[in-house]
This record gives sequence, C-alpha cells and structure tokens, in this order.
Amino acid sequence: MTTNDSARAQIGVTGLAVMGSNIARNFARNGYTVAVHNRSVGKTDALLAEHGGDGDFVRTETVAEFVAALEKPRRALIMVKAGDATDAVIEELAEAMEPGDIIIDGGNSLYTDTIRREAALRERGLHFVGTGISGGEEGALNGPSIMPGGSVESYESLGPLLESVAAQVDGTPCCAHIGPDGAGHFVKMVHNGIEYADMQLIAEAYNLLRDALGLDVDAIADVFSEWNTGELESYLVEITAEVLRQKDARTGKPLVDVIVDAAEQKGTGRWTVKSALDLGVPVTGIAEAVFARAVSGSRDQRKAAVGLVSGDLTDKPADVEQFTEDIRRALYASKIVAYAQGFDQIRAGSIEYGWNVQPGDLATIWRGGCIIRARFLNRIKEAYENNPESTTLVVEPYFREAIEAAIDSWRRVVITATGLGIPVPAFASSLSYYDGLRAERLPAALTQGQRDFFGAHTYERVDEDGKFHTLWSGDRSEVRA
Repeated sequence: MTTNDSARAQIGVTGLAVMGSNIARNFARNGYTVAVHNRSVGKTDALLAEHGGDGDFVRTETVAEFVAALEKPRRALIMVKAGDATDAVIEELAEAMEPGDIIIDGGNSLYTDTIRREAALRERGLHFVGTGISGGEEGALNGPSIMPGGSVESYESLGPLLESVAAQVDGTPCCAHIGPDGAGHFVKMVHNGIEYADMQLIAEAYNLLRDALGLDVDAIADVFSEWNTGELESYLVEITAEVLRQKDARTGKPLVDVIVDAAEQKGTGRWTVKSALDLGVPVTGIAEAVFARAVSGSRDQRKAAVGLVSGDLTDKPADVEQFTEDIRRALYASKIVAYAQGFDQIRAGSIEYGWNVQPGDLATIWRGGCIIRARFLNRIKEAYENNPESTTLVVEPYFREAIEAAIDSWRRVVITATGLGIPVPAFASSLSYYDGLRAERLPAALTQGQRDFFGAHTYERVDEDGKFHTLWSGDRSEVRA
C-alpha cells in the first residue's frame, strides 16, 4: 500500500462499498496500481487497513487527488448507486479530467441514461463506458463477467485491464466489447431479466417437488444437487441446493421455512420488461418472473385471498420418480425459452440502436463469473457459431431436440400443477410461448378483423399483397387501403 499521490495508478475506483472494494482488490491482485476514493474517507481507510496487502493502492481523499493519481489516459471506474448519485460523480470527475480520459460506470444503470451520458461526455472530449458487471461480491473479487460498451477507442485502452480481471473459461476472458454507448448496460439489463426468469423457474420446480410430490426440504436439496450434475448444471441450481440445506440456528428448521415468502427486486427485471414492450419483443418468461415477485409482495391481497376455493381436478402424481424427471425436463425446456427470449430482445435492441451486438460473444462471456453461468451456454455459443443469423434459439438443432425430448413432460407438469392449484406462471407462459411460435395459424386473424371493424386499422390477406379494409358500416365490401 502507498500514499504517494503521483500519477502512476493504471485504474481508479470511486465508490468503495462491497462491490467497489472487491473489484479494486481484484485489480490490485492482478498487478495494477489502483487509486481508491470514497466520499466517506473512512471507507477508504477501512479498505486499506483490512486489504492493503492485496497489492499497490493509492489512497486519495478528494476527487482532485483521485484524478491526479491516475496515469494518462485516465481510467476511473464509478461503483455507486445508479441514478442521481452516478450523475453527480460523473460531473465531478468530468470537471477534473482532460480530453481522452475515460469514465467507466460499473453500476446497474438504465441503458438510456448511459446513452445520454455518453453523448454528453463525448461532446466534452471524454470517453464514457457503461459497463455491466455480473457475479456479485464474489465475482467482483475473483473474476466477474464484464460487459463494457462505449467507443472502440476506449476499449483499446481499457479492455486489457478488464479482460485480465474477468473470469476465465477455457483460457478465454469473460469480457468483450459489446457495442457503442448504452450497449453494455442494455445487455447487462437483459442478463438480469434472464436471471429473474431462471430463478422463478427454479422456485416453481421447488414448489412442485414440495407441494405436488410431498418431498421434504432435504430431499429436494438432494434433487437439485443431482440435477446440477447434468444438463441443468449452473450456478443458480448449485446454490439452490446450498440454500435448501441451510438450517436456521434459532429454530433448527430449514432456513427457507423461516424466510418471509416475499421476493424483493431492484428494478432491472422491470426495466427488461418495459424495454421489451417498447421493442415489441415477447419476453413472457421474464415478465411472469417479475410479476411473480410482485404477487409475492402483495401481502394484503394474499392475506385476504387465503382460503379461496382451488378446485380439485386431479390427484397428486403417484410415481414420484417419473414426475421428478418431468419437472427436470420442464425446467430445462422453460430455461431454453427464457434465454431464447432474452437473446431475441438483445437482437432487437441491437437493431433499434445500431449497436451490432454479437450474441455469440455474450454466450461466451456469460459462461463464467456471472449469475446465470450455466453449462448450456456452451450450446448457445455453438448455435450462434453455426448460425450467426439465427432468428430464435428454439429452432436451432440442439435446442429443438432438447424441447422435443421434454415436451410431454412439460405439458404433464403444467397440467398437473393447474389441476392441483399450484401456481406455475413461468412454466405455463413459457410453454404457451413455444406453442405460439410453432402454431401454423394464430387467432390474431380475428384480432385484426376486430381492429378493422371498430377502428378501420386495416388488415392483410393471405392471398394478395397490400392492406385492406372492410366497409363494416356500409355494404361490407372490401376495399384496398
């Protein structure tokens, strides 16, 4: 550790809560000199007192000292709460910096804010890099998945540093330049949306194992551990078993039984769904996961509805082993849909904003470090290598075959859950989405007829090009619009 304030730090980190502190330590452990700064100097001193031995740090107290400690072109990473706090820190840094310097926002900022900030700082001669960082506290310290946006020029300067501290899989860093301005934060947002869906699907599988099959928590933990040895192998399935095995120190009960069943959210899932609506992309699995959290938090309504009739349409499955396998297959098929929808949204966003995001790169960098890392991301990577212009993952050979193998189990799970009155919004909506895609003809033809009737919105015909309108209030003849 050093207190020398000469301009020799290759990277600076401002905002030293757990994520900021850990990524600063990660840089230091990888041989970089790191300038550290926090609005409260006490956090800076606490970091250096506890972890100063991790590498070479430059202690700073003011923004001016912080900027002065950085070698040119200066690279300053902001790790503060998204929103007004980020804008305030950006402005302080920009005032002290010079043209060519780089400001990196490593928080979960809304991508449209990143687009705005990048344009404003570009006018001042500064580079702004909105960067998604996934992996939580552990990933920040030991190697996260990193999704930087911004200019190509800024990545030439910043990329080698980020790639060296990112997670590594098969010798490949889990970091790649995503695209201009808000591309990095957009991709991170959708990553989090997929994470919402994945977690909800796992929760529904747990609920079915418990309520439909009557397994106890320890037995369910064993099921998830077993699943984690096969095609469902992933970080989230792994930690699910760990959470289920944890016992409450006070009561001796499974910890999951003493946690209030109301899931909170910080906003990235909602942002994903809002963006998908604006882009016209159906992300039904992600949306249902967001709404499921909202239902769980609707405590007054849930309390009022306790005891409402559920019906009694089916018996609990008699073959525990078979239905457990059905749930596993339904989980895998639904997971495929969640990722496919997320990649569809990224493709649409890339087209809308002219980012040229490469989906194969995302599958590569999400294989390690991040929360949604999973074995089958290798399959997604292979799919885009074989067909870079894929319209949807569900039609690619591996995923098509996986769904074909799971489809009967998937339907049995949704039917059984519905008959037993067990909510499975993500399983059911994912199956309906799949059925919607594969349907040769949808009832949207009727919808278009209705729209033309009440609003003269026109329709297309299957046998002739162009737009048409029926004179519904007249003689009901058809005219070309």
